[in-house]
Amino acid sequence: MEPEGEQGGDPQPYPRPRTLPQGKERPSPGEEREGPVEGRETRLRVVLRVRPLTCTETRRGDQQVVHSLGDGAVHVSAARHDATFGFSAVFDAGASQESVFEGSGMRQLVELAIDGFSCTVFAFGQTGSGKTYTLMGPLAQSSTHPASPALLGLMQRSFTCLLEQSRSRGSDLALSASYLEIYNEQIRDLLSPGPACALPLRWSKTRGFYVENQLSVEFESLEAIVSLLLQGSQRRRTSAHALNRHSSRSHALLTIHVRSRAAGACPGKQGTLCFVDLAGSERVKETGSSGELSVEANSINRSLLALGHCISLLAKPRGRRTHIPYRDSKLTRLLARSLGGSGITLMVACISPSSRCLSETLSTLHYASRARRVTTRPLANRVSQTGNPSEPLFSPSGTPLTHPFIHRPSQVSREKLLQTLEQEIHALQLENLSLRQQLCLPRVPVRGTEVAGNPPKAWAGSGDGHGPAGQLPPEGTPAWPSLYGLLRDFVVENEQMRYRRLVWDP
Repeated sequence: MEPEGEQGGDPQPYPRPRTLPQGKERPSPGEEREGPVEGRETRLRVVLRVRPLTCTETRRGDQQVVHSLGDGAVHVSAARHDATFGFSAVFDAGASQESVFEGSGMRQLVELAIDGFSCTVFAFGQTGSGKTYTLMGPLAQSSTHPASPALLGLMQRSFTCLLEQSRSRGSDLALSASYLEIYNEQIRDLLSPGPACALPLRWSKTRGFYVENQLSVEFESLEAIVSLLLQGSQRRRTSAHALNRHSSRSHALLTIHVRSRAAGACPGKQGTLCFVDLAGSERVKETGSSGELSVEANSINRSLLALGHCISLLAKPRGRRTHIPYRDSKLTRLLARSLGGSGITLMVACISPSSRCLSETLSTLHYASRARRVTTRPLANRVSQTGNPSEPLFSPSGTPLTHPFIHRPSQVSREKLLQTLEQEIHALQLENLSLRQQLCLPRVPVRGTEVAGNPPKAWAGSGDGHGPAGQLPPEGTPAWPSLYGLLRDFVVENEQMRYRRLVWDP
């Protein structure tokens, strides 16, 4: 979706296969019409956008190997490759920016954010596949030279929709924005003046993972939020290589915070609308990257690999899932709630139709197909008069807690709470053992608990004075301080070993 790309002709007709491959079924019409219901498992909505062939690709004689079949299906036809994929919607090379906004369900996401839900839309795909164009429109735009209204991306159209809703509600809504990038596993604030500096990523029971000291700017007009978007985008790291003259070298997250004020005894609502522009996956051999560009590419690919691993595990039925390693990268930590928690997520997969990009295109299509099986349980974020969320949402390992008994701790037995925390510790212990084996470190006990095949006893050798080793504390004693201490220790140690493994890897 590069600015200089040609629109090209309509996709060539291709005979529609009778069935889709197993695991790539299209959603039923009823499933597509039904919106997210609070507390009910909801699948991620995944749409596909196929950019046109660029002038360079056309001059080079690249063949178009991706064909839209209509009704949410796309067919890939090339030597040794013949596959059909189904998505919620498919937008071919002739699709306008407006049709992508309306057909992707973006307007509904805006309305859900106003109602207090955490909503996320992120674009992913190969470098140069049109992710930034889909979200923002043409790159060559500024406050003095705005883009044509017809070319505006999902972001600007969502801002317009949000402000229209805000005006219709009077002074009920308060809007603010924050904008950050993840560059070489460092988080930088794109709205903060002065030189860029790394910001720490923290965790709390009520907020999950959050960026400390991040600047949040209030706005009331379209001009103000568009100005913030352009200001931050100009500070984002970009470079040129063989496949893309304006390649993003970082992942960028623009978050709109939507807060409705509490009325009387009714709690207020605090929703978010987060736009994630992922850096494109790269093959250094094809991009010709070297030196700093090569380091950036390796960092990008590692974080995308961690994201893909989390999606693969989340795509399994809930009863068969193992520990989800959100802490493998800062990107997955920040997206934990969107992927497996209480948020609502729209994924826009962007691909090239060129035969030269076939391998990356197939990778993106398989990636997107797995994501369609991921489910979340949407929950609106309600805040008290003091502005604090009423219930904890996250475990110390970063896993979003979406089970009904976790959200209502007064209704759960003490034994179930202990069992949940013990399972979390056990998953981290297994990861700890695996990391030690990879780093050739000795297998040693941690806080009196040996890494083994059985879950640890919650209070065995806790050493914090709450109760004797091997016994549960008295009924009136809080169960979680010692267990959270174990979790914290495992998380910190595992994080340190992951870093050492990355540094030592050739």
